[in-house]
Amino acid sequence: MTPPLAPVALTCGEPAGVGLELAVKAWEALRQELPFFLIADPSHLSGRVPVQIIDTPDQTHVVQPNALPVLAQPFAGSAQLGVADPANAQGVLDTIARAVDMTRQGLASAVCTAPIHKKALKDGAGFAFPGHTEFLAHLAGVDRVVMMLACAELRVVPTTIHIPLNDVPDALTQELLEDTIRITLADLQTKFGIASPRVAVTGLNPHAGEGGAMGFEDADLIEPVVTRLAAEGVSITGPLPADTMFHARARANYDVAVCMYHDQALIPIKTLDFDRGVNVTLGLPFVRTSPDHGTAFDIAGKGLAKPDSLIAALRMARDMAMAQAAD
Repeated sequence: MTPPLAPVALTCGEPAGVGLELAVKAWEALRQELPFFLIADPSHLSGRVPVQIIDTPDQTHVVQPNALPVLAQPFAGSAQLGVADPANAQGVLDTIARAVDMTRQGLASAVCTAPIHKKALKDGAGFAFPGHTEFLAHLAGVDRVVMMLACAELRVVPTTIHIPLNDVPDALTQELLEDTIRITLADLQTKFGIASPRVAVTGLNPHAGEGGAMGFEDADLIEPVVTRLAAEGVSITGPLPADTMFHARARANYDVAVCMYHDQALIPIKTLDFDRGVNVTLGLPFVRTSPDHGTAFDIAGKGLAKPDSLIAALRMARDMAMAQAAD
């Protein structure tokens, strides 16, 4: 008999944000479906739901039907909703490190992370990374990771991410694009269970350059990469005009769209499914997902935060871990 999959490790993120209340709502929705445990300071959860402290992740399956399983992580500060306390910074980072360590040991099947607040981490713990993803790459000892946004209808990968649009043409190189596609292909195979992924690559310019009438990057930079990978047997098309790639008939022809810049990728997925988009980090030696939203200090504690994205992130983490275990 195949042993049950280890539970998903959910980090609490910034305790002054919506992460803890969303963890509670996710437990209420998933407690009979999907085993996960929360790494958090139990005092930050006082009175929210039935909570049971666990000593090890394997206790999750027994506890979860009746209480939210919490692996205790002490924090130096309180959780004043809407106001980040830098005193909690090290606690936040420690929860992430513990989740990664447990997942790499096989005690957890995947890491799902609630949103962090980078300024509080910098002020309180000298956080030296641009964001969550880069910290996870550091913990994993890898040099390059790729961001994917995914929902039921679409997966998108931006080749360049948080840079001004004016800087994209200079940042976009054949090496970067090819590396992005190769990492994406590898994880679609091992973590999504897609044996022969189909990749659609957008152009950079309107109409994919229209034969040079609107720029030469599409022909000079993107097309050679697509041609090279196609010659290796990769199912890949492009560069394609981005304005005709995301309607339903077009989406049926590929498993992932590799885009050239942030908004080119994120606008279509957020239009299709704003509430259930999931942020996935590709290129890590473990599964990591996250809800596609921030700490939302303005609504923390008001009962307005929707758990849909976190629920989707936990389910996707579970499904990816299962695909990886079967690979």
